[in-house]
Amino acid sequence: MKVAVIGGGAAGFFAALSCKTHHPDASVDIIEASNKTLSKVKVSGGGRCNVTNACESRADFLRHYPRGSKQLKKTFAHFDRVGTIDWFAQRGVSLKTEPDGRMFPVTNDSQTIIDCLRNESQKLGVQILQKQRLENLKPDNNGFMISIQGEESAYDRVIVSTGGSPKSSGYDWLRELGHAIVEPVPSLFTFNIPTEKKLIALSGTAVPKATVKIQGSKLVEQGPLLITHWGLSGPAVLKLSAWGARQLAEMDYQFSALVNWTAYDNENQAREQLQSELPNIEKKQISNINPFDLPKRLWAYLLDRVEIDPNKRWNELGKKDKNRLINVVCNDSYEISGKTTFKEEFVTCGGVDLAEVDFNTMASRQVPGLYFAGEVLNIDGITGGFNFQAAWSTGFVAGRLG
Repeated sequence: MKVAVIGGGAAGFFAALSCKTHHPDASVDIIEASNKTLSKVKVSGGGRCNVTNACESRADFLRHYPRGSKQLKKTFAHFDRVGTIDWFAQRGVSLKTEPDGRMFPVTNDSQTIIDCLRNESQKLGVQILQKQRLENLKPDNNGFMISIQGEESAYDRVIVSTGGSPKSSGYDWLRELGHAIVEPVPSLFTFNIPTEKKLIALSGTAVPKATVKIQGSKLVEQGPLLITHWGLSGPAVLKLSAWGARQLAEMDYQFSALVNWTAYDNENQAREQLQSELPNIEKKQISNINPFDLPKRLWAYLLDRVEIDPNKRWNELGKKDKNRLINVVCNDSYEISGKTTFKEEFVTCGGVDLAEVDFNTMASRQVPGLYFAGEVLNIDGITGGFNFQAAWSTGFVAGRLG
């Protein structure tokens, strides 16, 4: 049996390895259009590779997928985060858990994961064909004819793991096979605030827990927030961009974002905190101490934003000033104009319609012998190792050719 795996990313490699494990006599080729394989594995997690997440409950794990959680429940029943951890451990790669639940190789180096996958491919005899751009794929006599650079090759089974495409036209070849495509839009991106020069001058400043809300919508997320040289990033914004991917695309990425910079859930809690601290700080300069535990540069920026003299002492602050201060720390408003892809970790909302895939096998319901794995499907998770877990799970199950 000859099997073609189209795409040399995380899902493609895992599908190929699973295929050779379950079908040792099969000839398995990974067909990659570029001159690189596993490129997203290389750059993910700041070059450390966020392999999966320590979230133990499968139900909780599935809550981290804006699209595809219901379908992945079936796939995870065959191979989940425990399977991933064990798989790498059996091949000498131990993972460690960080306080936020993200899991990385103990080496803190994504090359460890790449080497493991490539070594396993070599050991099992998977052929890796690079710079081989697919020109045509057509079913033929219970198999497929694949055309690459004018040459045709016959395969019995095909696993598609080409990843997400930013352009709808990137899925045309799958449409021609009879598959419906959910139009792609970006997920996991940061918010641009080009007009707020004083804010972006604070690039690198982080708040451990903030709340960001899209005004006029139900979209709201909590988590660490990072100021960058283009606007707002960090887990709170990235999660928001994933859950709101379609809604924000419809807004053409022009909207108002409300930021609660504090760890408090609402104005009342922040006000109570201020009142409780005032007896201890009333004779101190406002610039030197703040009751909300905010970074010093951010605190100075917020005081300037509401025109409060930083040289004043706390006992000189009037009721109006206190109200303005509470409002800016809890309900700061910014006009978002555009987005920026999160580092090089491009994630797509959209892809192959999930109704057309059997998630117990990852087989196409439209084309016999065709399977899918990874982000080519209309599945995406928030940041934290969830997208890679979807790749490992769908790749493993697809490779069984069940």
